[in-house]
Amino acid sequence: MIFKCIHSMKDRNMTWTGRIESLKCHGDYYEMVIESSSRIHVLFGKTELGGFACMPDFRAGCHLGNLSDYAWNSEKLTGVLGKIDGITVATALKVLADNVTY
Repeated sequence: MIFKCIHSMKDRNMTWTGRIESLKCHGDYYEMVIESSSRIHVLFGKTELGGFACMPDFRAGCHLGNLSDYAWNSEKLTGVLGKIDGITVATALKVLADNVTY
């Protein structure tokens, strides 16, 4: 699944594409691999405290809102991954929001 990412800056927008290479449901959580400027392996799911995302190769993780809550998720993900990779993961999650039972 290919998706378009946008980073809005003061005087221009930066755009790039991402691709969800794989998505697997493991019952209580999902495993996804995204190809973009980086290869990002993401584990995400829900606990009693809310949603989470873990990116083991980046030694990073954070809480998530609903998968469709791009504003919240991108804020949290860019805090642990940096702008480009955080926006990429938040966009991928938003793309999956209607197709994943979370």
